Amino acid sequence: MKKLVIPGFYFAVLSTAALYQSIGADSASAQELKRKVVNVGSGSSLNIRKSADTNSPIIGKLVKDVQVTVYSESEGWSKLKAGNRYGYVSSKFLISPAAVARKVTTTTKYVLVSEGSLNLRQRASTGASVIAKLAKGTQVTVYSDSGGWAKIKANGKNGYVSSKYLSSSKPTNIVSKGSTSKPETVSSTKTTTKYVKVKGALNLRKAATTSSTVIKTLKDRVEVTVFSESNGWAKVKASGSIGYVSTKYLTAAKPGQTTKPAPAPEPKTTLKYVKVDGALNVRKAATTHSAVIQILKNGEEVTVYSESSGWAKVKTGSTTGYVSTKYLVAAKPGSTPKPTPATPPETKTMTKYVEVKGALNLRKEATTKSAVIRTLSSGTKVTVYSEYNGWAKVKAGSSTGYVAIKYLTTTKPQNTTTPSPAPKPSEPEPIVRFVAVDASSMLNVRSGPGTTYSIIAKLAKNTAVTILSQSGTWSKISANGKTGYVSTSYLKEKSASPEGILISKTRQKYNLTLDEMVKLQMSASPQTNQKYKGYIREDAIRMTSSIYGTVLGDWNIRGGVGADYWKITTVRRGEQLKILSSVKGSDGHIWYQVEIKDTWVNASPEDVKYYLDPSNFKNDPVKSYQFVKLSQTANLNAAEVNERILSGKGILEGRASSFIKAGNLYGVNDIYLISHSLLETGNGTSQLARGIQYRGRTVYNIYGIGANDGNAVQNGAAYAYNAGWFTLEDAIVGGARFISMGYINKKQDTIYKMRWNPLAAEALGYPSHQYATDIGWASKQVSQIHNLYSLLNNYSIHLEIPVYK
Repeated sequence: MKKLVIPGFYFAVLSTAALYQSIGADSASAQELKRKVVNVGSGSSLNIRKSADTNSPIIGKLVKDVQVTVYSESEGWSKLKAGNRYGYVSSKFLISPAAVARKVTTTTKYVLVSEGSLNLRQRASTGASVIAKLAKGTQVTVYSDSGGWAKIKANGKNGYVSSKYLSSSKPTNIVSKGSTSKPETVSSTKTTTKYVKVKGALNLRKAATTSSTVIKTLKDRVEVTVFSESNGWAKVKASGSIGYVSTKYLTAAKPGQTTKPAPAPEPKTTLKYVKVDGALNVRKAATTHSAVIQILKNGEEVTVYSESSGWAKVKTGSTTGYVSTKYLVAAKPGSTPKPTPATPPETKTMTKYVEVKGALNLRKEATTKSAVIRTLSSGTKVTVYSEYNGWAKVKAGSSTGYVAIKYLTTTKPQNTTTPSPAPKPSEPEPIVRFVAVDASSMLNVRSGPGTTYSIIAKLAKNTAVTILSQSGTWSKISANGKTGYVSTSYLKEKSASPEGILISKTRQKYNLTLDEMVKLQMSASPQTNQKYKGYIREDAIRMTSSIYGTVLGDWNIRGGVGADYWKITTVRRGEQLKILSSVKGSDGHIWYQVEIKDTWVNASPEDVKYYLDPSNFKNDPVKSYQFVKLSQTANLNAAEVNERILSGKGILEGRASSFIKAGNLYGVNDIYLISHSLLETGNGTSQLARGIQYRGRTVYNIYGIGANDGNAVQNGAAYAYNAGWFTLEDAIVGGARFISMGYINKKQDTIYKMRWNPLAAEALGYPSHQYATDIGWASKQVSQIHNLYSLLNNYSIHLEIPVYK
């Protein structure tokens, strides 16, 4: 990805007097200003409204203990400022800072369990560590009760318990026979023997949740002692260890002898021979930029494992690598090749011609998701074997594959020597699928295609994955920054709609046509790593061999035969270029198609238009997230975020309320803040996140702000020190202010607008303040945000779809 450097931001702080003047004629005097504190329940929020009326629009939300500045109070409403927002709130939910210390309302309750004991946990989550176990009838002091969890003190220890096991009256010693509820963890003398029945291994966990620590793994047919079963989990003892396993992988009868899985079939190979003038490079990877690991001479025999996109994976002697397919032949040079069938099994054929502006993809299968074998220029003659459902099976040269029927004609088109770029990106769109498992389960990502390989990650239901390749029943995928293998049977094409969510959409119109926007963007040289056919005029090169030439001066490589095509890249005097083919242009010059060595090049207008056009992404279940309004909070449930997203995330574990507070205070989407922090801190494990000593103080930096210029840790620590981030809370909330002051408060509050900034283009007539140069940047950034949302069942989301005139 190519990314621009984000400029620093400087903040001007108004003096108190200037602040009063900025509020307006109806503002309070300096003597009337008051500092107050929001007094709502934990997990709740206080609405900031546009005017003093419950029917007035909500413009923000405040969480418990946030300090605000009150300018006036009238008829039960307070006019205030919170962060950079002004509005009205109900006065009854505000108290003075002095009252906060005095206001500690507690109640006395008793532990009520039918049997066993009740876990006192460090946090409000079944994945949190157990501090103590409370017996039936234990008296506890309750400080707060929210989301099914009570914050209590018992036997001198503070912690959290499930509120459904607390009673206002002290229970008797008699257990109610009609009660079916059991505490989260119970002790029982009655046990049963069962056996593990699983393909692979079963995790024995510390607590009854998939986010809990794995104590050990149990193999198929292992005998376990079951103490209790509740909510799909069993408390068991296995091989001397006590923990929890999923009940669906236990059976009362010992499973029969399992058989070893059949070994994967050996890859189908063919023998071919090198045919080259000179020598052929064997490379480590399928790219001309990869290291050369061996050189083959003309006539040498190689074993071919696979062929794709012009490269063949081969073995010669003990060396395995990649060579260009065009230098391989079926018969050894100088020998008489065996005759091959003139046509595939279909006997009825017809001749047609390619008619397209640009190039036509010849694909391996009849789908746009299939691999591209080669591209065909307009006027190419093809043999058609069959036509069905919009696709034609054809043979072009020595290649057989599928093309769209609508780009074929029975008459040869005129002026076929001037190819132009394809209407869509030349690289096929990646295949995206979604994890299909139960909400309480996780899909194992393994290091290889089989259950015997180690587990390197786990994916929750509806996680979006990019399929890199498929073999048998396994798919090689990429998700959440990890690459590995999963069982294909657990992947589906569509994501299920989560429950308990609110999705809204608006349209943002711009006074530009899409074509006008493309023209403006082309002036800024937008970049891509896609591959194009590049052409250079004959007088730019002095040929030094049959396939190589030296550049005479500085010349542009164009995207077609002619100077009117866009500039792909520039080559300098003395550079060596490989000549792939030649064609006469309409300008009378011979143009050479040359090999392009650059990884990143200027994108074609058609590709820029593809990524600029919202209609290509607005209905995509993942890529539509580039239109999420990042200036609006997601109304998250803190307990759910802690359990499903932040559990096991190092220093960030249990910090959902801080992110929610930061989002409400500065008007930033809290999921975006969490995603940013997880990326920058390596899931809460970085040195800056854990705290670092700087000038005698411990400072924290969880968004990587200022961590640049070659000494990230020290520079990030210096920024945190100057910003006053001496607690993790300071870093989460204070860092959100910095993020909001960047792109989000500059009206670039979607990932799409961060990349393209259509408002500036409309106002200035040229591209300005764009976060990246990669045309696909917005589409590439959204998988992580989508996957975080997919873990939750409660949130709101607002999409703003751009509309060009």
